[in-house]
Amino acid sequence: MAIFQARTMLYRSFSTLSSHPLRVCVVGSGPAGFYTAEKMLKAHQEAQVDIIDRLPTPFGLVRSGVAPDHPETKIVINQFSRVARHERCSFLGNVTLGSSVSLAELRELYHVVVLAYGAESDRVLGIPGEDLVGIHSAREFVWWYNGHPDCKNLDPDLKNTDTAVILGQGNVALDVARILLRPAAELATTDIASHALAALEESSIRKVYLVGRRGPVQAACTAKELREVLGIKDLCIHLQEADLLKTPEDEEVLKNNRIQRRVYELLSKAVTTQPSYPRSGQRELHFVFFRKPDRFLDADERKGHVSGVQFEKTVLKGVSDGKRIAVGTGQFEDLKCGMVLKSIGYKSVPVDGLPFDHHKGVVPNIRGRVLYDTSGDPTLLEEGLYVCGWLKRGPTGIIATNLYCAEETVASISEDLDQGVLASKSSLPKPGREGLLHLLDNRNVKVVQFSDWEKIDSTETRLGSLKNKPSG
Repeated sequence: MAIFQARTMLYRSFSTLSSHPLRVCVVGSGPAGFYTAEKMLKAHQEAQVDIIDRLPTPFGLVRSGVAPDHPETKIVINQFSRVARHERCSFLGNVTLGSSVSLAELRELYHVVVLAYGAESDRVLGIPGEDLVGIHSAREFVWWYNGHPDCKNLDPDLKNTDTAVILGQGNVALDVARILLRPAAELATTDIASHALAALEESSIRKVYLVGRRGPVQAACTAKELREVLGIKDLCIHLQEADLLKTPEDEEVLKNNRIQRRVYELLSKAVTTQPSYPRSGQRELHFVFFRKPDRFLDADERKGHVSGVQFEKTVLKGVSDGKRIAVGTGQFEDLKCGMVLKSIGYKSVPVDGLPFDHHKGVVPNIRGRVLYDTSGDPTLLEEGLYVCGWLKRGPTGIIATNLYCAEETVASISEDLDQGVLASKSSLPKPGREGLLHLLDNRNVKVVQFSDWEKIDSTETRLGSLKNKPSG
């Protein structure tokens, strides 16, 4: 009853402000963008929502970030497609914030602008040799095997080395390890990009090292992802038994955290059930703990190419609130390899006219309301400007996390409409979609609408079915 009354009040509050549509622009068509659009359409019957994206294709990381052998995770695309087909919603692809249209222009065209364009760059380690050939971010590698246009020409060298090192032990790192180690014949029936499949079929990589700064108790992956990579057929798993020794602090963590406990149990079981040495030609997965990269090593015979990583051994040290960080011990060791994938975190990119916290890699906000600067003063708000997803909270969580994130941002928009914070903006008509399309037409920007995308998708699906690919 309370929810119904609140919705009625919100609807009335906007109706009293104006009789024209509430023009809303969502920048970014990944989960955060689509969930925001869906919630806005439900909460405000007068809202017209336009979702813009720099790519001609919608769905963001659902399309380019989810592993090709995880089709069940992509089912949410069906829900997002229903949103895009809604009579009060439009998808406008091939529209880049900053070059096609500026943020200032969007704010003039729309009553509300929600930025949900995620994190399309990478954190850097800042250590010597990071620019050597053969070192890539895991994001680039994932985009490459998922056919993202930015990385289709990445061309990672999988032929001239049998060893890859992955820095990080989160779910993205495990995804990448799984793609490198799974038999190519199994990947052939997924929707992996054809150029990636061809390269993986010719791959010489037989050993993959997953290296983390902390121990198995602190591993950042989930049990589901770990179980999957451990379940690859005919794979030899390596892990130092000494790394599984637990401190009293570790025991406390495992007692209070079911996810970490399950991950630790899976790793322990993998050690006790595996043969000590691989058979000839058998692929290997090595879990390496308590190591942090110190420098990348240059190859003597192939100058400018990575030939290994120098690691510093670490120990965990307590800081505050029970938190423990990895600190170097001054002991070093080298690990030879011909390819390195850095899975150390995504990073959001600012645009002109947008307040940005470079330290945290997010837009300063309170419950999705964009703040004027990074001071945290809640009275200094950017009127009509909101944020959602990784740009709002940092690159964490799963697809569903964005649902709750969008609910919070839309609740803030609704409160601001209800309390008159947006009165000066929403009481006047705005050009919205028509104004944006006119501006883009003048700039010769070729907009890809959702119906155009559906034609592309239909062709992709038809061609894929001829190669026994999934239809999703």
